[in-house]
Amino acid sequence: MHEPPLWPSPEPIWQAAPEAVAAGVSGTEGDGPALSGPWRLLLLGDGSPTRHLQSLTGLAVEVEVIAMAADPDPGNEAPAEVEELERPLLRRQVWLRCGLHTLAWAESWWNQEQAERHLQQRSQPIWRSLTADRAELYREVDGLALVQAAWLAEGFGCPGPYWSRHYRFFRGGRELTVIREVFSPRLQDWLGPCQALAS
Repeated sequence: MHEPPLWPSPEPIWQAAPEAVAAGVSGTEGDGPALSGPWRLLLLGDGSPTRHLQSLTGLAVEVEVIAMAADPDPGNEAPAEVEELERPLLRRQVWLRCGLHTLAWAESWWNQEQAERHLQQRSQPIWRSLTADRAELYREVDGLALVQAAWLAEGFGCPGPYWSRHYRFFRGGRELTVIREVFSPRLQDWLGPCQALAS
């Protein structure tokens, strides 16, 4: 049985400066849109997005695996931090849903051996898989962007652009995986407008 093919990564139309991401701010004056406080917490905080989605909606997060396949040459589609992972690489792509709402799309890059160790239950959220034995993890947010893709508009049921971030998980000081997440504008129903109001 053949694995479904990987989807192309969404196209970034704006990216935050690395120093702004490191400082936990988004879009200083003249450098793109400024996020409201709740959206800043979601995108630039180091909490688990699946826990956030579950807390916001009051519904369990369901994971639909789109594809999980070898990715020998991620190229320009992947965040630069993927270069720090040991080869061979595997990429996993999923939709995250709460009830009837498709609220996020995510992809992650793994060393093949690490993927086999940590992704045995394919439809389980990554955060739950990695913390099953109460193992210590460190999350570092590396990038923030606005992205666009026709298949995201179809999957979310609303037009973009869409807020996206990518980050790394570390364990014992070593990179474990690089994860990119894209969030549906429908989260504004719970978080309020994504753009900060002018003062």
